[in-house]
Amino acid sequence: MSAARRVFLSLGSNLGDRAAHLDCARAGLERAAIHIIRASSVHETEPWGVADQAKFLNQCLACESDLAPADLLRTVKAIERQCGREPGTRWGPRVIDIDLLLIEGVTVADEALRLPHRHLTDREFVLAPLAEIAPDLPLPTGRTVGEQLAWLRHQGPHNG
Repeated sequence: MSAARRVFLSLGSNLGDRAAHLDCARAGLERAAIHIIRASSVHETEPWGVADQAKFLNQCLACESDLAPADLLRTVKAIERQCGREPGTRWGPRVIDIDLLLIEGVTVADEALRLPHRHLTDREFVLAPLAEIAPDLPLPTGRTVGEQLAWLRHQGPHNG
């Protein structure tokens, strides 16, 4: 990418000082020239995927970056490692998780990266903070973030 685009990220942590890990991730993003434009409030949520673990702190960010999608992915994975993330169980406990949710105007479908994120539309713990900062953002469902969140909540209790 040559021009800066809006990038939407999701942060999550459920080990140690969860708030400090979110702070570490945000600072790492800024150091990497991924400029945070807007940040949601921090939400405490139940785990998704592996239920027997501590609650998460989750937050969504609207950022600007001129990095290509693959470079952006490499950068956020490096920031996770700098903040103390180590390999572990899929959907298991983690110091920090930074997910690329969406890059405006970009679609990617390969083994390493899929944009928009494949679970973006079915995880309330992502949609709720995202709706705070981008309620009118269009999603692949044809709904906006706010509409998708309302639809998902109408479907019944969801943890993700």
